[in-house]
Amino acid sequence: MRIGIMLRHLGQHGGGVVIYTRQLLHHMFRSNTSHEFVLLYQDPHHCGLFADREGVREVSLPVPTPLLWDQVAVRWAVKKEKLDLIFNPKYSLPLQPSCPGVFVCHGLDWYVMPWGSKWHDRLSHRYLIPQYAREASAILAVSNVARQHVIEYLGVQADRVHTVYSGVDEVFRAPVEAARLEAVRTRYHLPEQFFMYCGQIYPPKNFARLLRAYAQVGPRLGVPLVVVGAHSYLCEHELELIEKLDLTAWVIQPGWIDHDTLPAFYALATALLLPSLYEACGLPLLEAMSAGCPVVTANRYGPPELVAEAGILVDPDDINSIAVGMHEVATQSADRRQALIAAGRERARSFTWERCATETLRVLEQAAA
Repeated sequence: MRIGIMLRHLGQHGGGVVIYTRQLLHHMFRSNTSHEFVLLYQDPHHCGLFADREGVREVSLPVPTPLLWDQVAVRWAVKKEKLDLIFNPKYSLPLQPSCPGVFVCHGLDWYVMPWGSKWHDRLSHRYLIPQYAREASAILAVSNVARQHVIEYLGVQADRVHTVYSGVDEVFRAPVEAARLEAVRTRYHLPEQFFMYCGQIYPPKNFARLLRAYAQVGPRLGVPLVVVGAHSYLCEHELELIEKLDLTAWVIQPGWIDHDTLPAFYALATALLLPSLYEACGLPLLEAMSAGCPVVTANRYGPPELVAEAGILVDPDDINSIAVGMHEVATQSADRRQALIAAGRERARSFTWERCATETLRVLEQAAA
């Protein structure tokens, strides 16, 4: 089978969807398969990323606007490359394609909390996403919560939506040497203890309530907050809280951290804080648990499905609940902490990219049959 893969989003920020895409491709190409893969890039500079992989062809489609790229350039490539199936690891597809199409749904916060999206994105979510869902031969959902939301909000038949969980890079499971930890601590000026937030900052991440809860706990315990990631959109008022709550001296913002350094951050952190209003399959949760970092996260949507009993669950709408979770994880006994770390590592063990790639290929094969 000749599979085309839409990779317009590959040049975006280093967040979860790009990590997902790179890891999925890496393990799909490593699998024992006779399929051919045609990678479709919007940015010509990406050509060569997978040039050494057998059975992989890279094609540049330098059309600037997303809609024209999806609906004109990709449709042209489907015919020119004689593709048997088109696959997008994100969420769009060419409409009325000449071959079956499959896309990945990483969550539907746009429908659960539409106020958290920009107005022009809301137009896409209202008019385009439902069309993509109707056209798709199959949809991959990164959690059962995401699957149920696709069925509920997009009206897709249940048998066309398949749950395939993301994986965790083995680099997060491997112990980090003491010398490496100390080097990272020194380079980024990390304190002996710190809470860690990892990801983009935008409305579903609930960063304002996280800051307000942290203001009740962190300075009193002498535990700073390290924010790993970047500001995204509709978050200016949340970021202003750092100064308004007199937290400037307590909040450290190193920005995005490269993939190979991130395990050291998790290993050094007191806990990962991710009390999001919406997560479908938060990669930082899986990474932190794999690396032996306790997690404080939301008691709704994807986090309970991923974390189960291996983390501290809080009500993301309740600042006091978040604060209590922070205080608990920072002051628990050594035995309780070790038990939480062991439970997290065990829980994360079943989330592998090999499994994700195998199950994804199975769905693609069924869709093309």
